Amino acid sequence: MSAPLVTILDDEPAIRNMLAHALTEAGFRTMSFGRATEFEAALKTATPDICLVDLSLPDRDGLTLVHRLALEQGAVVIIISGRAQVQDRVTGLELGADDYIIKPFDPAEVVARIRARLRRGQPVTQTGQTALFNGWTAHFDRYALEDENGAETPFSHAEGEVLRLFLERPKRLISRAMMQEILGGAAGESFDRAMDVRISRLRTKLREDPKNPRLIKTIYGAGYIFLGDVAWTG
Repeated sequence: MSAPLVTILDDEPAIRNMLAHALTEAGFRTMSFGRATEFEAALKTATPDICLVDLSLPDRDGLTLVHRLALEQGAVVIIISGRAQVQDRVTGLELGADDYIIKPFDPAEVVARIRARLRRGQPVTQTGQTALFNGWTAHFDRYALEDENGAETPFSHAEGEVLRLFLERPKRLISRAMMQEILGGAAGESFDRAMDVRISRLRTKLREDPKNPRLIKTIYGAGYIFLGDVAWTG
């Protein structure tokens, strides 16, 4: 099982090093960046489970970046910032961030918040870590989709949250309100767009026809429904 990947975007080397050390000690993988351009370039090949983003960056407005991450990447984003005003926190969450941590902070708090965020969306009743459906096997212990030939495609924690939600409720309507309640995050356009991105990526990984998906159906004005037959193991 691959450890969750946390990206750290902050222009202060001391903070990057402090967070990277604490997260590595806690069992996470990390990638650190001092500029938004470096971070965005890395996203072309890396799929982080959590993005820690400072708002005061030398080459980009942090709030704009958070909004783009939520809308285009469907990423789980935690803001780390010295901006303590309530309006900054509200704006960050409205733009799609999943949490907001104010500097100065204890690294242990950041680790705890990340662990809490990674636990969100997990079922109250343990259904297992492996689901079989329509020729696919979803391995939630290592975040991978396996096809009938054994070929594997990785998925992110954020995508896994949505996939698990569907697989635990096959052939039932999943409304946007239910998704927001279970997965958390600020309601509104940013949440809806983040869900659209994650579902679109899941469809691609499941080799769905985007014009006529067989498994994840959109019920316009109501939500989604997963049409597969699901069996849980492990």
